[in-house]
Amino acid sequence: MRLLGLDPGLRHTGWGIVDAEGNRLRHVASGRIDSGEGTIAERLVRLHDGVTEVIGRYQPDEAAVEETYVNKNPSSTLKLGLARGAVILAPAKAGLSVAEYSPSLIKKSVVGSGHAEKDQVGHMVRMLLPGAEPGSADAADALAIAICHAHHAATRRAILAGARA
Repeated sequence: MRLLGLDPGLRHTGWGIVDAEGNRLRHVASGRIDSGEGTIAERLVRLHDGVTEVIGRYQPDEAAVEETYVNKNPSSTLKLGLARGAVILAPAKAGLSVAEYSPSLIKKSVVGSGHAEKDQVGHMVRMLLPGAEPGSADAADALAIAICHAHHAATRRAILAGARA
């Protein structure tokens, strides 16, 4: 199963593609979409179009996104919410299911601690996906989201399969 992890941000949105076969994970690709300058509307279009391009190129089966955390600055939280909306819309329009995970669950799934630092997450991503060199913290975070989804989606499918048996 090919999974797309997305780490939304208004300036930079990280993306990561992972193939999951049972318990085995393989890094396919990762990168960052930069929204550039302009109005918020123009930047949101660039984020949406960038994610749409990634989906078209790599053909993932499912997507996962980090949930929004509430900031002390309401304006920043609102802008992040706008970016999340534009980013989530792309896989949804492509017919993909989109799972959402909290930042602490993602960190716990990848590092073992829900309070891990960004550099710890990046280090563990490279350990879990040999050969992966994300190139930015945004791409590493997106790969961590894909890894988290691989673990949780597999468990969910196993439970559903057991319930049907």
